[in-house]
Amino acid sequence: MKTPYFSKGKGFPLQIVLVVPFLIQIFGAVSLVGYLSFKNGQRAVNDLAEQLMDRTSEVVDEHLKSHLSIPQTLNQINADAIHRGILDVRDRQTLGKYFWDQIRVYDVTYIGIGLTTGEGLGAARYDGKTITIDDWTAKPPNNTYTYATDNQGNRTQVNARWDWQNSSESWYTQPIAAGKPIWAKIVTGNYPTGPYIVASASRPIYDSQNRLLGMIATDIHLLKLSDFLRSLDVSKSGQVFLLERDGTLIASSSTEKPFTLVNRKVQRLQAINSHNPMIQNIAKHLQTFNGFKSIAKDTDFKLEVDGKQNFVDVAPWRDKYGLDWLVVVSVPENTFMAQINANTQTTIALCFGALAIASVMGVFTSHWIVRPILRLNWASEAMASGNLDQTVETSSIQELNTLSNSFNHMAGQLHESFTALEKSKEELEDRVEERTTELKNALGELQRTQSQVIQSEKMSSLGQLVAGVAHEINNPVNFIHANLDHVEEYTQDLLTLVQLYQQYNSHPASEIQIAVEDMDLEFLQEDLPKILSSMKVGTERICQIVLSLRNFSRMDEAEFKRVDIHEGIDSTLMILQNRLKAKPEQPEIEVITEYGNVPLIECYAGQLNQVFMNILVNAIDALEESNIKRTDQDMEKNPSRIRIRTSVVNSMWLEVAIADNGVGISKEFQQRIFDPFFTTKPVGKGTGMGMSISYQIVTEKHNGKLECFSTPGKGTEFIIQIPLRLTNG
Repeated sequence: MKTPYFSKGKGFPLQIVLVVPFLIQIFGAVSLVGYLSFKNGQRAVNDLAEQLMDRTSEVVDEHLKSHLSIPQTLNQINADAIHRGILDVRDRQTLGKYFWDQIRVYDVTYIGIGLTTGEGLGAARYDGKTITIDDWTAKPPNNTYTYATDNQGNRTQVNARWDWQNSSESWYTQPIAAGKPIWAKIVTGNYPTGPYIVASASRPIYDSQNRLLGMIATDIHLLKLSDFLRSLDVSKSGQVFLLERDGTLIASSSTEKPFTLVNRKVQRLQAINSHNPMIQNIAKHLQTFNGFKSIAKDTDFKLEVDGKQNFVDVAPWRDKYGLDWLVVVSVPENTFMAQINANTQTTIALCFGALAIASVMGVFTSHWIVRPILRLNWASEAMASGNLDQTVETSSIQELNTLSNSFNHMAGQLHESFTALEKSKEELEDRVEERTTELKNALGELQRTQSQVIQSEKMSSLGQLVAGVAHEINNPVNFIHANLDHVEEYTQDLLTLVQLYQQYNSHPASEIQIAVEDMDLEFLQEDLPKILSSMKVGTERICQIVLSLRNFSRMDEAEFKRVDIHEGIDSTLMILQNRLKAKPEQPEIEVITEYGNVPLIECYAGQLNQVFMNILVNAIDALEESNIKRTDQDMEKNPSRIRIRTSVVNSMWLEVAIADNGVGISKEFQQRIFDPFFTTKPVGKGTGMGMSISYQIVTEKHNGKLECFSTPGKGTEFIIQIPLRLTNG
């Protein structure tokens, strides 16, 4: 009787045991990659939004500093001219032309004076284009005449007559009461030329005996600030706007005007009453900070508007003349998250695609491994049932092939044993027991070999899958990184084309000139490289060097002519006036000019001015560095000073000496001071090209000499010598 030696037990099929754990691992890897990709995207969005808002705030801050410093500077220049007697307030014709010239040069709306006698005079550009002159007497009515002017500033005809009285105007009364330069209350009006909303920079004026003559004011149109804010690239739906401390809207990047007309009168708009939902909601949120006046430092927060999250940055902006505004920048989160979500979805799709491919490969591989084992299993079951005539096909897997050959050899031996058993029962029993032991050992070896093969193939497949996923993720990352260089190259090519057009077409059509002014082309040319610098820090450094070469070495624009060298020095000092005057952290730098009796000289005036500018800027930097290390008593005892001396040497040479009492230059650095790209300034502050270019201008263009003499701790002196007459060759 035949008795089976085993029974079937419950268990999982080998194919499931091979495939399911493999798929679970792949699914876990895909989920982890997707989750980490989303989290990293969110962190990147927060960092990018903060960088964009900080950069925008810095751009607005720099524009406000430069734009709003012009009126106060003009007032100081004009007040000093009146105090010294250069301008006579009684000579109304000359004074009108003088203000007319300033209006034509500077981007201001109005320049005028109001005298204590009630009289006054001013030049205005109410419509932003045409310059008129206002002249009024002390007593209304119709005491003010508005004159049209020609292209020389001469009065041609009376355009209008109207009433005016100095004592009723804030721009007159406030600086008189304050007794110092201030920003008066913002003035509004609805003129025939359009809405008139200006900030008025005002200061008292005195004669040479310090008697009060009245006040002088320069107005700047605030609507132009909205045009500037709209030119900023703060994403497609970002917002930038300026607020006064009482919540009144000054300017914004939206299309909404910061005012309304009520009964044909201009009424300024409160931010909380704005029709722009972003401005309105941010203003309401800021009121929760105990009002607008309580915001004393840079504040960042998130705000939900119309169901969408927005990043918001609020920064105070002040100047020393009394302006106290808030700069608000908002950027919607979905501006950044749209691309992040798209990239995350792409990554997840690629991962699931890899999962599907891995699943198919896992099923195929498991089937490839399991099928020979199943054949061995079926043959073993047949042999256990008494059918000893079994042969197992060989496999393409080396280990399984060896196992099959061993099984076939064992089956043959078992068949021979059973044949011999028929001849001898006792011998058969002994041989059956012996062969049974061998079979058990072979099955144990088979199981061990099977486990090793399964583990080996599983680890091999998993390694290939992980390598493939890493390769797929690496490619898009390298693609994004490599394209940064192309973006920089294309941008620089476009900017170069615009510069070449400006260089070789100095008189473009009027439509082009208007378009250039409207779009503020010069600002765009400067700002676009700054935007790229946030993506690639190295580009900013190269742009600074190129900008230094362009600003200080324009050989093609130089003109060979006879000039008064003192005028060039004075104009350079005027440009640097802002750095020479006293600041809260730095004392005033005294400039002493000792001009000799120097005739007109033949030179390249523009390039020589570059030399003066470079040397004076270095002198100012040296003095500022020296003052950081000195006490107030030291600075009072030995004030910062720049001495400029001109003279004629041997009747043939002009000598200009510029000396400062700053930190000085060591002997080691003096030998390299004129080498290209050498600088003693910190990284990121100096390009190392200024003195090299100056040396080239003096020695090569003018056949002169430029020498540096310095004593560390005591100061530095640069001596320039050029011929009085130079043959232009």
